[in-house]
Amino acid sequence: MEPRYGKVGVFGMGLLGGSVALGLRERFLAAEVHAFDPDPAALDAAQVLGAADRVHTTVGPWVGALDLGILAAPVRALDRLAADIAPFAAPGSRWLDVGSVKEPVVASLGGRLPGFVGTHPMAGRETPGMQNAYAGLLQNAVWVVTPAADTDAAALAEVTELIAALGAIPLEMPAGVHDRLVARVSHVPYLLAVAMNLLIARDPEHERLLFLAAGGFRDLTRVASGAPEMSRDMVVENRAAVREALADLSALVGAIAADLEDPAALLADAHEAKRTRDALPVVKRTLLPRDFDVVVAIPDRPLELARLTTVLGEHGVNIRDIEVLKIRGAGGEAIRVGVADAEDQERARGALRAAGYRIR
Repeated sequence: MEPRYGKVGVFGMGLLGGSVALGLRERFLAAEVHAFDPDPAALDAAQVLGAADRVHTTVGPWVGALDLGILAAPVRALDRLAADIAPFAAPGSRWLDVGSVKEPVVASLGGRLPGFVGTHPMAGRETPGMQNAYAGLLQNAVWVVTPAADTDAAALAEVTELIAALGAIPLEMPAGVHDRLVARVSHVPYLLAVAMNLLIARDPEHERLLFLAAGGFRDLTRVASGAPEMSRDMVVENRAAVREALADLSALVGAIAADLEDPAALLADAHEAKRTRDALPVVKRTLLPRDFDVVVAIPDRPLELARLTTVLGEHGVNIRDIEVLKIRGAGGEAIRVGVADAEDQERARGALRAAGYRIR
C-alpha cells in the first residue's frame, strides 16, 4: 500500500493541526509527516503521540521537499508564515490552510503559495493543544473548501479527495459566504459564551452563581474554555460578519424580551427554536474506543481481511469492532480494529507486525 503523499508538512501543532497530522499517519496517507511549530513543547507532544516523523522550529530548505503543506497556525499568523514559506516551496507542491476565516486568507495566500486552496474543517473541542489532538476529531466532520476564481482545478480536486480520505465531508462554497455563515454558527456563539461567563463573574453574587450553574449552563458556555488568544484572533479577523450577526442577534433578543409580556408569542418562539435545534444533523465520530484500537494497512487483494482476523484469533485477541478507513486510490485500505483492553492491544500489535502488517 503506497501512501498518497511522500512528505507532508503540518505547520502549527495545536488541536487541529495535530489531529490532521494524526489522521495522515493513521490512514497511511503520508510516508513522512513533518511538524513545524515555534513551541518546542508542542513538537515534543507531537512526537510522543506519534503525529510526526520529523519536527522543526524554523522554516528552511526542508520545506522544498514537501509534496503537501497544511497551514494550521492561528489565522492572524498565516500571512507571515506564508511569506516565510514561499521562498522554499516547490513549484509542484500543494498547500492548504485550515483557518476559521477564509476571505482575507484566500486573497492573501492564493497568489503566494503554489496550488493553494483555502479550507476549514468544522471540528474542534473546548480543550486546545496538541496533547488533546486525535484523528477521530475529523471523522464525519464537514470540511469547507473555498476556492477562488483562479484556484488551480487539479489542486482543488486533490484537496477535496484528501479531505474525504481523512474521513471528513468536503463542502464547497465561496469564501465570503463561509465567513458570514461561520460568524453565526461559531464566532457569535463563542462571544455569547464569553458574555454569559462574564455575567456570572461580574455579579456581586458570583460565588453562589458558580454553585448554581448546572449542566445546561456548562453546555451553553463550554466553548469559552478554548484558547483565548486564538479565539480572539478568530473573531477579530471576521469582525465585519460578526458585527452583522451580533446586530441581528441583538434585535432577536430585544424581540424575545418584548415577548415576555406575550406568553403565546414566547411559546411560538420556543417551538421554532426547538424545531431548529432538533433538526441539527448529528455528527457521528468513530464508535471505537480511542485507547484500545489498532490501525493496520492491508493490501488490496482477496481474503486479506480474513487473514488479518485469523492472525488475531490465533493469538487470542478479542475483536470488539472493525472499521474500514476508506483510502481511495492508495492501493489498499486501512482497518481499525477495536479490542477489549490494553493487553489485547499490545498482543494484536505484536501478532500483526510479526505477520508482516504495517501498524499505527
